[in-house]
Amino acid sequence: MFHNIPEVVKKRMEYLEEIDRRDRLDGTPRIKRLRQIPHETGKFISILAACAPKGEFLEIGTSAGYSTLWIALACQLNENKITTFEILKEKAKLAREIFQITYLEKIIKLIEDDARNYLTCYTNISFCFLDAEKEIYGECYELIIPNMVKGGIFIADNAINHYKTLKPMLDKAMADDRVDSLIVPIGKGELVSRKI
Repeated sequence: MFHNIPEVVKKRMEYLEEIDRRDRLDGTPRIKRLRQIPHETGKFISILAACAPKGEFLEIGTSAGYSTLWIALACQLNENKITTFEILKEKAKLAREIFQITYLEKIIKLIEDDARNYLTCYTNISFCFLDAEKEIYGECYELIIPNMVKGGIFIADNAINHYKTLKPMLDKAMADDRVDSLIVPIGKGELVSRKI
């Protein structure tokens, strides 16, 4: 999967990495920054997505589509599709352009709206990556986990660097007998839960 990344996808990943790097250094306001995952986290979620069972793939918090590209690599491998949600218009516009340039718009469905308005419609979730505003993590967790298939994988970003804010949701996931969970110290920390 990583040895066969199409050149156009690699170039777009590098482009987004450069924007993200600049945004972090030049004082771009937090809400306008891409705030995307690090490269190694992209590879990590891609591997986990490739191991997910058959079912619906979701992403909550598209930003400019960097993490979506990593998940899309797994979707191509498994002949699957992903639905991704972004609430901010400017970021959704950039993500649409990225998906078109990389020829991935056939496997990526971008919904420009609050994912919480849609999550109850998905009842066969096999993979979900959550990287949105931290205040909604708990609610998203409760909407996703009951609708995951056996063996489904839920990943929540920022489990270490936003630990205090996410602690109630993290504690719930660690004690939840519907899933096996752990926090992986990669990138900014990833909560990984597997549906039992």
